[in-house]
Amino acid sequence: MAQLDRAVEPQGGGDDPASSGTTGRRTGRARVGAWCRGWRPAGRRGWITAALAVLLAGLLALHSSLPNSVGNLGSLLETFLPWLGLAVPLLVAVAVLRRSAVALAAVLLPAIVWLNLFGGLLFDKSSGKGDFTVLTHNVAAANSDPAGTIRLLNNSGAQIVALEELAGQAVPTYAAGLAAAYPYHAVEGTVGLWSKYPLGDVSEVDIKIGWTRAFRATVTTPQGPLAVFVAHLPSVRVKFDAGFTAGQRDVSAQALGDAIEAEHLKKVLLLGDLNGTMNDRSLAPITSQMRSAQGAAGDGFGFSWPASFPMARIDQIMSKGGLKPTDSRTLPADGSDHLAIAASFTY
Repeated sequence: MAQLDRAVEPQGGGDDPASSGTTGRRTGRARVGAWCRGWRPAGRRGWITAALAVLLAGLLALHSSLPNSVGNLGSLLETFLPWLGLAVPLLVAVAVLRRSAVALAAVLLPAIVWLNLFGGLLFDKSSGKGDFTVLTHNVAAANSDPAGTIRLLNNSGAQIVALEELAGQAVPTYAAGLAAAYPYHAVEGTVGLWSKYPLGDVSEVDIKIGWTRAFRATVTTPQGPLAVFVAHLPSVRVKFDAGFTAGQRDVSAQALGDAIEAEHLKKVLLLGDLNGTMNDRSLAPITSQMRSAQGAAGDGFGFSWPASFPMARIDQIMSKGGLKPTDSRTLPADGSDHLAIAASFTY
């Protein structure tokens, strides 16, 4: 009986470490194999995800075809167009969870289109120090810390500073606080320009809103004269019953674009809050003839609004006439709901 017990005993195998490890590996490989076999190149699995991916690619590639006739939906989409890219990793995750090869392949379409549109913004394109630096900032009429904003401007290193949304009672505060660093300045309505270089030929630009929110001035830099336009285009709103209310801004954009096109000086800068992005077709009267410093020499998207969680670059520094941007950046938050932006140029 003792011999029989010893002969039968090994057949259990449950306490044999080698046997247990082999079984575990086999089980693991079986699970991986089953998961891999679960990927289906055909059939119904993942087709909804694939359709959503194709729709997303279409919105990105054909955004300019979405009509503005109903609630300015085209401009609304274009204002936040880069954020559509966030849907790509979500669709990838769904495709993996659904184990759908069709869906995963389809998600490549919006990924490629997004990279084609915005991939260049992901890299630092700055090329060193320029001849001068300019800055623009919507300081906000309800600025909670004007003294902090003045310190930010004085320490910015900019030679030319444009300010928008200057409340009447705040103008003396900014004028006094910036006088030492910027001996030349001009204020028209609610926009102003401060400069280390002499200013001349200051004149209002009528942007068709009934009061002054834009002007041009000649700035005489050591390298030569510049025409500098300072502008604050009308605000836009998203309303449930009216959509993207950008009509007045669009009229002003056309008027500003016409003024810039008629400028007699070759080298031109535009500094201001345009309440629109470079992707927004309604700013074409301006963007078609000027280039963005952020797009040419920035690092990242350079979103400037709202300061608490920037989602869009509606503040712009743009140039034409051979001015070359060498750097573009946003500044730290202050008491405004916008971030200040700065750019350097070679003449």
